[in-house]
Amino acid sequence: MNQLPVTRASELSIESAPLSQWLVEGLWSDQAVGILGGEPKCCKSFLALDLAVSVASGAPCLRRFAVQRTGPVLLFPAEDSLAVVRQRLEGICSAASVSFQSLAVEVITAPTLRLDAPKDRERLSNTVQALKPCLLILDPLIRLHRLDENDASQIAALLSYLRQLQRAFHVAVLVVHHARKDANATRPGQALRGSSELHGWGDSNLYMRRRSAQLTLSTEHRAAPSQEHIPLQLIQAGAALALCVASDSTIPEPASEPTALERVQRILAGLDQPVTVQQLRKLCGLRTATVCSCLAELADTGVVTRDSRGYQLNPTVPVSLPIASQGNGNGKQFP
Repeated sequence: MNQLPVTRASELSIESAPLSQWLVEGLWSDQAVGILGGEPKCCKSFLALDLAVSVASGAPCLRRFAVQRTGPVLLFPAEDSLAVVRQRLEGICSAASVSFQSLAVEVITAPTLRLDAPKDRERLSNTVQALKPCLLILDPLIRLHRLDENDASQIAALLSYLRQLQRAFHVAVLVVHHARKDANATRPGQALRGSSELHGWGDSNLYMRRRSAQLTLSTEHRAAPSQEHIPLQLIQAGAALALCVASDSTIPEPASEPTALERVQRILAGLDQPVTVQQLRKLCGLRTATVCSCLAELADTGVVTRDSRGYQLNPTVPVSLPIASQGNGNGKQFP
């Protein structure tokens, strides 16, 4: 009989289990794969480089988060010039009081790296095997392939390769990735561009956001508590330009962000004619399913009416009418 191999739980090998739960305490689990995500110009690359300096040197990341395991770091910066990468790493080392000359960060200088190409996968695997880094940083995902990021089957194959790399060489893998613009009303992981496979893949995920004028960091872990809205600042001190955790006393209270339901109602309030679901989806910057759920909830309370042209606010209902309770509604779908 052809059966799958099994082993009793108590007899499973512990050789590859990490000695510590964390690579960088609170930020990145040891031997974890995951995403560092955020909208453009949210300092994602600065945070990735700060993690590189910390793991390579043992200095606390962002001068706050202790490093539990140090070792070499392998970095592929696909968008920034090598001169800019050097300048940023030097500045972070200065801010962290770390010797730049002895920093064990190895930078891949190849002009391109396509992880959907078997030859490039082999080259990266061979490099990781030779250098044995604790952390591999790939920045950003969009420059690493020619796949359709919205196609789960395509992106899953790339992520599977990175997971195999992690398991084969016990290396943590951090991939920098973009979030959709104006996605602050959604959960950070759901705001990542492309397939939901990207969100589900990560053991540790980090999300950079701008809340009003404030830069914030949120963490998400598969097997540890998460943190939200850690305030960060990009500080210039002489030649050193680096992120740090901001003092709570210097941080203004961020304005509350509108819920998806409020966004839909506000957009409808600014229109003088009915609108279709797809038109409303584009105006709100939300997923079709979210817009449909919001319309269903607003229709149930009489706030929204529908005719052959689409949806609009009910002119007989006062604008000050309380919005239905926050959430995704009752799940009704509209064509």
